[in-house]
Amino acid sequence: MMREPLWRYNLIKSLLFVLPILIVLQMVRIKVNPRQVEKIISEGKTYSGEYQTVTPARGQIYDRWGHQLAGNKTVYEVGIELRRVRNPETIAQTLNLVLDIDYVEALGVASLEPSETAVYRVVASNVTQEKVDQLGLLIQQMNELYGSRRDKNAPSLNGLLFKPHLQRTYPEKELASNILGFVNREGLGFYGVEEKYNDLLAGDESTIWVSLDPSRVQELPEIPEGASLVLTIDRAIQRSMENVIDSAIKESGSESGTIVVIDPKTGELIAMATTPRLNINEYWKYGQIFTDETPYNKGVSQAYETGSVYKVFTMASALDNGAVTPETTFLDTGVFEIGGTRIYNWNMGAWGPQNMQGCLQHSLNVCLAWVAKQLGPKDFYAYMQAFGIGHLTGIDLAGEVPGRLKIPGDEDWYDADLGTNAFGQGVSATPLQMAAGIAALANDGKMMAPHIVRSVVNDGYQHDIEKRIVGMPIKAETAVLMTKMLARSLETESSDALVTGYRLAGKTGTAEIPTPFGYTTNETNASFVGWGPIDDPQFLVYVWLERPQSSPWGSVVAAPVFREAVEELVVLMDLPPDDIRSDLYSD
Repeated sequence: MMREPLWRYNLIKSLLFVLPILIVLQMVRIKVNPRQVEKIISEGKTYSGEYQTVTPARGQIYDRWGHQLAGNKTVYEVGIELRRVRNPETIAQTLNLVLDIDYVEALGVASLEPSETAVYRVVASNVTQEKVDQLGLLIQQMNELYGSRRDKNAPSLNGLLFKPHLQRTYPEKELASNILGFVNREGLGFYGVEEKYNDLLAGDESTIWVSLDPSRVQELPEIPEGASLVLTIDRAIQRSMENVIDSAIKESGSESGTIVVIDPKTGELIAMATTPRLNINEYWKYGQIFTDETPYNKGVSQAYETGSVYKVFTMASALDNGAVTPETTFLDTGVFEIGGTRIYNWNMGAWGPQNMQGCLQHSLNVCLAWVAKQLGPKDFYAYMQAFGIGHLTGIDLAGEVPGRLKIPGDEDWYDADLGTNAFGQGVSATPLQMAAGIAALANDGKMMAPHIVRSVVNDGYQHDIEKRIVGMPIKAETAVLMTKMLARSLETESSDALVTGYRLAGKTGTAEIPTPFGYTTNETNASFVGWGPIDDPQFLVYVWLERPQSSPWGSVVAAPVFREAVEELVVLMDLPPDDIRSDLYSD
């Protein structure tokens, strides 16, 4: 009598033991094969679904005022589900007519026999909504006319499918293309901000269960899109600087050109205009435009010998160190020998007795080489490194290069390098490096970290990027003194860089271009750097023209470009002339 209850008890115990094991095995099966189709019972009907990996919408990119520079639009993948095809010829004719796909190619795909390896084939990507609407209308019309016919030869678009996905779009086309970079068909960012912040913009993929039960569509989880970026650049200023540099290249016959505009007080990049540029909606044309290893953004990715603009580093360092004072005199005989090398002035002339103001004003190579010798190699190169020469600035753009600063102890450094480096020969830097370092002179000696992203918007929160001091290569009083000396230099020389109503500081640069066999004599890099208004600097502008043909001199071709850039800036930045600002402050 007792055996029957015992038998039942053992059966229940066995089931309770086996059931958890079966559940665990099922979970492992799903984990190993997440796309395993599971059946779901809903309202008495059986529906299927599967696990799918969902890519979130890529974050958007805006300028500092909220103008969209990069966004997304819905496009479609057009494909053929082979097992549903009834009439390959109709599909091929339609694809040829609407999407301009080769008829023979489309027919070959539509005629494939379905198998385990041939179930679905893609025939077109990035198809616009307009084209998909045309295809949808044709499908509807054919279903109405021929849907009930069983004739195998009846026209049919069965099997034609459309899958929506997002495509990166750039509403401003070429504008700021060198800053933005682009996103390829696989959703990967290349160059600029798109590459540097790719993971943040792309967001996190999610694997979710997608039911084919139409009543459960609303149950799909909401996938958060990638973070959006607000840049420091001003769209209007960026466009203006691009127009200025394009005109300068055309007028001077230069190979390329770059303008960097930076806020010296914050390190924010207001504009970076360089050539060549690309309509990044057509990024696949990259190879046609950027040939012969041309960098995508010369402002950060090409270092060059800058010439005399570099002299501001040498003079600022010597003044800061006390090796010279503004009143220190030097007798310029037209030649100075250092390390067994003779150094001459740009015009091969001798300028006689000069103080340090005259050395800067006349941009005398001989004098600056002598100044560097007074400073000494140890202190000279320590100052250069403090200004960031030979080091990455850390700008949040892909592709930055560090340039080259040889220092004592390097195998290829010689005593003569101290003299030539003093006026920018034998040392290379990018336009951004030069702008960031010289900006310390406009900011009381404080060198700010240059950056392009102003804030990050993620999960409904805005995270602002704080300005950051990365060093103080010179004292505040040295920076003020250098600014005044460079302002006097421009005014005394009646420079083409002067802008009526605004007092500015600046320096020209002309550099011969190095080759494996020495320096060229008929090709140069022409540069100009300047900032202002000097009593309250709001901008620093760095100009570089590569191999100008109309004139080799920075004072002739680069200084006027600086002036044009500043004339645009003071309007776009709403900066009144000095006398009006003075009256406003006094009131």
